[in-house]
Amino acid sequence: MKLVFLGVGGTYPSKMRNVTSLAVQMGPEVLLFDCGEGIQRQLMCSSVSFMRIRRIFISHLHADHFLGLPGLIQSMSLNGRQEELEICGPQGIAKTVRSLMNLGYFKSGYKVRARTLSPGDSLACDGYRVTAAAADHTVPALAYAVEEDLRGGRFDIRKAKALGVPAGPMFSALQRGERVRVKGKVVRPEQVLGPPRPGRKVAFSGDTRKCRAVIELAKGADALVHDCTLDSRYSELARTFGHSTARNAAEVAKEAGVRSLFLVHISPRYDDPSILVREARKVFRKSAVPEELSEHEIRLGK
Repeated sequence: MKLVFLGVGGTYPSKMRNVTSLAVQMGPEVLLFDCGEGIQRQLMCSSVSFMRIRRIFISHLHADHFLGLPGLIQSMSLNGRQEELEICGPQGIAKTVRSLMNLGYFKSGYKVRARTLSPGDSLACDGYRVTAAAADHTVPALAYAVEEDLRGGRFDIRKAKALGVPAGPMFSALQRGERVRVKGKVVRPEQVLGPPRPGRKVAFSGDTRKCRAVIELAKGADALVHDCTLDSRYSELARTFGHSTARNAAEVAKEAGVRSLFLVHISPRYDDPSILVREARKVFRKSAVPEELSEHEIRLGK
């Protein structure tokens, strides 16, 4: 699992940053979270192939989070895409996608399908699931968590050998969850495997005030990507417009028990975001504003 930060800014593109968008690479496929203007060029400057994007998850229908859709859909079509593209989002996403697909002479050579998600919905995919929760913004908004399926337990070589299992193909079969027969006796996987282990988990807040639903969604995540529009000098402004300060984001990360926090949706007023990082680290040490186009590998736990 790899995170690629295609933009970390908020409101509109600035000289320093593009608007917030996150690509999550899951093996051969890519999930895209939010899709503001300029997304095609960001993708072309990154290691991510936009042709491998399988689903796009829109947090809410403010312009800086979805205006990149028409150009991206058209670029995929011009490059010969044939696979269906699914665009998921909160209430209003279906109407928005229909409107975008009917702009002028806009056409697509493949099927584009909208899926409306509600808080609590969970979309089961191949080897992982994406769960939606209610964010606290000024319009209907969702936060998302991507979580891999449980992995098999750790293989205990000593137990296997004690049961007479020879090293080689039988070891592999047991690790796949298959029974093996050794000298007339059946050895079951549960005899040599530990308890199931969790897969990796990443949470993406979209625009939000600090709220309990996002904390619960992000519980135990390897990484939390959270709204950090302003520093605490502007806390009242942040609350009014449905955003979080750096302190708010860090409090969410701490209460959710995540491993690392990435601060995004940085206001254009900050050429240098170090004030945001310093504020967040007073509450949650592993906080950072990622560089545009930076990549972060989420490694499997032991």
